[in-house]
Amino acid sequence: MIKIDNLKKQFGETTACDIPSFQINDGDILGLVGNNGAGKTTLFRMLLDLLKADEGSVEYVIASTPDEEPSAINPAESEAWKRHVGAYIDEGFLIDFLTPEEYFAFLGKVSGMNQQQVDERLKDFERFANGEIFGQKKLIRNLSAGNKMKVGIISALLRRPQTVILDEPFNFLDPTSQLVLKHLLTDYNRETGATILISSHNLQHTVDISTRIALLEHGVIIRDLPNAEGSARTELEAYFSAE
Repeated sequence: MIKIDNLKKQFGETTACDIPSFQINDGDILGLVGNNGAGKTTLFRMLLDLLKADEGSVEYVIASTPDEEPSAINPAESEAWKRHVGAYIDEGFLIDFLTPEEYFAFLGKVSGMNQQQVDERLKDFERFANGEIFGQKKLIRNLSAGNKMKVGIISALLRRPQTVILDEPFNFLDPTSQLVLKHLLTDYNRETGATILISSHNLQHTVDISTRIALLEHGVIIRDLPNAEGSARTELEAYFSAE
């Protein structure tokens, strides 16, 4: 669970985030939608302690084991949350002078995984990689934008985290890879019970996979929509067509 309380961020005269109270429940697939400048990436960066809020707080309510009582962790005050969260925001997350295999091995090592465990886990992503990531002997910096996105998404899921945060994950992917990614994320959510947060300009894909959708406008969540069987689609289409 993620709890947001009175979270505010200004850039000069521009309000990038103003969320009095919001809770993301365990197992939600939350789609974050809004036009450019709505504050989606700003919110994600504050959730990941990459950007300091002007006011307010974020808390991850996490249990390390099923038998453990959940505890609230503020990412600005403790790094314990990092063991439970996987994220990809942009290319800055990648170590681009490594090959994908070297990068995944590094991530596995710092997470306490041995190489056999890493190799076994990467098998789950072979369809998504589509023969373009593994075994190519290319440095990450020499990959296409779409394949860099794939490396970032795989890295976010590699450790099977309880919470996954992905900013515009459908960007740069070809149509086949976009469809595979939708199945990858929904299957991961179903198998692990993980909470998944995605932002996207692709309304169709977001509605297809999200169980809940938050609509942002000028840093404010103006709609919190349940999305059982795509029920939010009509309201979202009406909002964006009126813009």
